[in-house]
Amino acid sequence: MSSGGTRLAYMQKTLRERWDETKADWNDKVAWEFEKNHLQPLDHETTLAVRAMEKISTVLNKLKQEFP
Repeated sequence: MSSGGTRLAYMQKTLRERWDETKADWNDKVAWEFEKNHLQPLDHETTLAVRAMEKISTVLNKLKQEFP
């Protein structure tokens, strides 16, 4: 995985861990809506971005091998 993709995945994991800690103290309708409207879509989009970065990295590495 590219360093950018690795960093993004790490930050996604860190955000999710911090959110889980926060939910221990903030567990009401507003927290649920925040997770549903912001964090869940962000998780999905981040996962897609990391996958795309991995694919781009693979293509770039192949190009580097073919055209040194």
